[in-house]
Amino acid sequence: MKKFQVVGIGNAMVDVLSHAEEAFLETNGIGKGIMQLIDMERAVTLYDRIGPAKEISGGSAANTIAGIAALGGRTAYVGKVKDDQLGRIFAHDLRAQGAVYETALAPAGSEQETGRCIVLVTPDGERSMNTYLGWSEFLTPADIDEAQMAEADWIYLEGYRFDGPESHAAFAKAIRACKGAGGRVSVTLSDPFCVERHRDAFRKMIHDDVDLLFANRAEIMSMYQTDDFETALQAAAADVAIVACTESEKGAHILAEGQRWHAPAYPTRIVDATGAGDLFAGAFLWGLTNGHGYEMAGRMGCLAASEVISHIGARPEADLKEMFRSHGLI
Repeated sequence: MKKFQVVGIGNAMVDVLSHAEEAFLETNGIGKGIMQLIDMERAVTLYDRIGPAKEISGGSAANTIAGIAALGGRTAYVGKVKDDQLGRIFAHDLRAQGAVYETALAPAGSEQETGRCIVLVTPDGERSMNTYLGWSEFLTPADIDEAQMAEADWIYLEGYRFDGPESHAAFAKAIRACKGAGGRVSVTLSDPFCVERHRDAFRKMIHDDVDLLFANRAEIMSMYQTDDFETALQAAAADVAIVACTESEKGAHILAEGQRWHAPAYPTRIVDATGAGDLFAGAFLWGLTNGHGYEMAGRMGCLAASEVISHIGARPEADLKEMFRSHGLI
């Protein structure tokens, strides 16, 4: 048995969540429902303009790892923060969830600060993300511990991480170490605009190295440059062994071993859609690494997603394992 079931690599971020009306998005040039990269100046400007806010540790892959840890999984996370207030909050929260987080904090005097994502939640529950990567952008191959990657059944790579200048090389090092020791590779596409920025790099990595692809409807159609959802699903299934694609209130589609399953969504009141895909991936990976089949893992993912969108913040607040029991999933 390896030390870790899943090791995640991603942008270490703190989410700053605030409610906003549609007009606020329009006035401030914010694209609804997508992630936009911003610089420090823009981050300060937006922070000054938003209403009351709640600061919660986030980061896509970190949310996934936190979800697995909350279920009792053996996890670790690799990401960079600064030794400042937000950085210390991030590190504490992830360790408190039960995940291993050993990446050193950047020195307090560093020019960049801990990354933060200003998440504006509109009345319909949709989230519009404005991301200042800060120190998280500068993850390099030197930050990848090959021994740690070799001790993982799965590594989980965050698509947003592709925006860093040395991210592709860092991912390649992690993949080599993991697969060289018999582990498997999963990746999440993260955002259709992220896919557009790095489509060629994504396609090569997916085709050559990825065993499990996580995406939503918009992301997978962007990746395979088609307006037909079924065509995109089949193209992905030809590239990787396992495809897990979410479709909002329509649930999720799982394709593997020449078969296909549909996991229905669990109805819930949408308060904040932030983290739905992250928790889907976490529960799905937990299900797989604990011996559950693809369909059951998909159902677990949909139930975990329903929990996280029922409240503000992208980390689970309820006992996910108890939820699985009450719904007959374990």
